[in-house]
Amino acid sequence: MGKYQVVVVGTDGSDTSFRAVDRAAAIAAEEGAKLIVASAFLDEDGDRGGTDPDQLRTVEYRTQGNAPVYDMLRAAADRAKEAGASDVEERAVAGAPVDALVQLAEDVDADLLVVGNVGANSIVGKVIGSVSKAVERKAKTEVLVVETDS
Repeated sequence: MGKYQVVVVGTDGSDTSFRAVDRAAAIAAEEGAKLIVASAFLDEDGDRGGTDPDQLRTVEYRTQGNAPVYDMLRAAADRAKEAGASDVEERAVAGAPVDALVQLAEDVDADLLVVGNVGANSIVGKVIGSVSKAVERKAKTEVLVVETDS
């Protein structure tokens, strides 16, 4: 067994986030690890102040099999399998991206949490902070930030 047994990767369905999925899948394939492809969404009762207007919302995203979050997760999982990962699980997680990904990594006892760096070099990312920087600060597991914005 390799260094990593459980790898979690966050995706929002964007092309850049799929680059992080590709990297996580390659690691999972090389290590023989389980890969959990995850996406966060805001619950209906969640605080919407200051969030990304494109953030997935409402409980329907968890309960309807044809909801956009599940379509996106299926696409990411298929992509991961094409990249060589054999044990791939999809997870839609309620909450803000940083908290949801960090909590999921803890819940599944992940050895590695993979995120993309989009926004880290933007003005907002430099002033307020990006998801990747916040994940690095909060996660209790190893974090890999994949260069996805090039």
